[in-house]
Amino acid sequence: MPESSNEPTKETLRRGFAAMEPRRQRQIASKGGKAAHESGRAHEFTPEEARSAGRKGGERVSTDRAHMAAIGRTGGKSRTKRSDGSGGPAVTGAA
Repeated sequence: MPESSNEPTKETLRRGFAAMEPRRQRQIASKGGKAAHESGRAHEFTPEEARSAGRKGGERVSTDRAHMAAIGRTGGKSRTKRSDGSGGPAVTGAA
């Protein structure tokens, strides 16, 4: 029995903005950003606002102990993979 056109299919077709090439999406988004700045509607963070936002984000993510432990394990693993086997920081160039 053939499927009716109203039934969802396994494959969802991309339409509109999502169907465009990424390069074209960036061009359109860039024009929107430029227009917002020119008209004065775009928000630009002051250094104080940026610091505050970064602090809030850091506080928020650090409350997830499992996430922080995973970050620590990843860092520890990368230290032990140094090519010289020292586990210390990589030495680049002569002093």
